[in-house]
Amino acid sequence: MSAAESRPEIDPELELESEEGPDLILVVDDDQDIASFVEFNLKVHGFDVVRAKDGQEALEVMETHRPGLAVVDWMMPRMDGVELIRRIRAEPLTSALPVIMLTAKSMTVDKVVGLTAGADDYLVKPFDTAELIARVSTTLRRHKDAREVSPLTGLPGNARVRREIGERMRNGGDYSVGYIDIDRFKSVNDVYGFDRGDDFIIALARSLQRASAKTGPPSIFMGHIGGDDFVFICTPDQVLPLTKRTVTDFERVADRLYEPIDAQRGFIEVPDRRGNKQKAALVTLSIGVAQATSEGRRFADPRVVIAVASEMKKVAKSQPGSYVAIDRRRSDAEEGA
Repeated sequence: MSAAESRPEIDPELELESEEGPDLILVVDDDQDIASFVEFNLKVHGFDVVRAKDGQEALEVMETHRPGLAVVDWMMPRMDGVELIRRIRAEPLTSALPVIMLTAKSMTVDKVVGLTAGADDYLVKPFDTAELIARVSTTLRRHKDAREVSPLTGLPGNARVRREIGERMRNGGDYSVGYIDIDRFKSVNDVYGFDRGDDFIIALARSLQRASAKTGPPSIFMGHIGGDDFVFICTPDQVLPLTKRTVTDFERVADRLYEPIDAQRGFIEVPDRRGNKQKAALVTLSIGVAQATSEGRRFADPRVVIAVASEMKKVAKSQPGSYVAIDRRRSDAEEGA
């Protein structure tokens, strides 16, 4: 593994998504007094609200709105809450929408019917404001946490990575953001298939976790932003110990994921479009690192941090073998201001 300093051009098109606004809650209840009570208290606690009088109207509302959660009454005309939830779960665009059911029924069998239909939680009438807000907030948080975790690796995804970078910037301390991907990963998929490709991705996630544990405190943040792309956020003095351990561990594990004959000869044969076989070297890692330090460079825009790490990854890819390219530019002015 080698490390290098470089001064890459920053691509202004590499942007992070803007901060999310208030969560939109869909309230579905034919009792206008209850609907108004729920709407008022949700708005007081910072949520946006849209209402519907029954299940049919709720489906129509969802054609033009994308709520983050629905609070649904059980007993309603035209279409009751249970049927509405079944319809929500059957529609691809709304199938993951978290739903809290309001019901005057407190029998266990009734709760089971609602949960079986697809409700995430329930509130038994009468309920107080504190319970309403607690259930809504908890269900939203649980849903967001599940949505932001990669199902393949169990690591946080894009949204969580963005928030973590923003938090490091607001805290004002020194930090580094690393961007990792697997070199020649496509050749693995082409020869062995996507299932084996997933094994390589999981191997990199586990190598990062083992390397982080051995590197020691403070804790290192790791995220999986899709495919074979990973991000880590740590202190500048953790970068080289972390990346060295990661590379060593990953290359050892990756060798065992190849067929023995390919691992022994050090390459795989990848057929091109004409059926000719091309040699592809075994996988390595390219790692680009952006650093913010009190003595060197500071950033005022998360987009610039991501852009620098991405550009440094391109520098790493231009070098043979596993490589770490670290940006150590100094600047008197904050970048991205």
